[in-house]
Amino acid sequence: MSSTASKAPAFSICVYCGSRSGVSPAYAEVAQRVGQWIGDHGGQLVYGGGNNGLMGLVAQSAAQAGARVVGIIPKALQTLENTRHACTELHVVDNMHERKRMMAERADAFIALPGGIGTFEEFFEVWTWRQLGYHDKPIGLLNTNGYYNGLIDFAQHSVGQGFLSEKQLDLVRFGTEPEEMLQALVQAAGFVPPAEFKNI
Repeated sequence: MSSTASKAPAFSICVYCGSRSGVSPAYAEVAQRVGQWIGDHGGQLVYGGGNNGLMGLVAQSAAQAGARVVGIIPKALQTLENTRHACTELHVVDNMHERKRMMAERADAFIALPGGIGTFEEFFEVWTWRQLGYHDKPIGLLNTNGYYNGLIDFAQHSVGQGFLSEKQLDLVRFGTEPEEMLQALVQAAGFVPPAEFKNI
């Protein structure tokens, strides 16, 4: 275990992402960069507790860079998502509602990477909670390789049609560079991350 893993984390980032890797190598690369940045800057990763796909890559990269890794997985998904038992903290919960509640409580900010229906649902729920005032934590959507172009276009279309306000849309930060977005999210959450932690 690196020396940074035993220190209190400077901040905690909840990462939503796919339990699959996707067809483009860019998705795996961005997951690794996100995990690496969290660890290099003394942070803690909160995620879904799986070892498959992008979930596994972000957790592995964060841990290798010295981050604390908090995994939260429902009992019913332990086999499907291949539970990562090497987490600093692993919480096996009864259902998805408990998983999402705990992930939100343990996070200072949220970032969604490419993923499927589970990632969509988690992202939209935490965005809904923000606009309802249930939390005021920053949210980012990482549009790697144009993956979320259609979703962003649809959100803007919804604004134009009067079902979504500009204020609601502005609650989410959109970007393509993980390091830049993570820095902005952490600062928006009220933290000034150290320039970089190095494993000893």
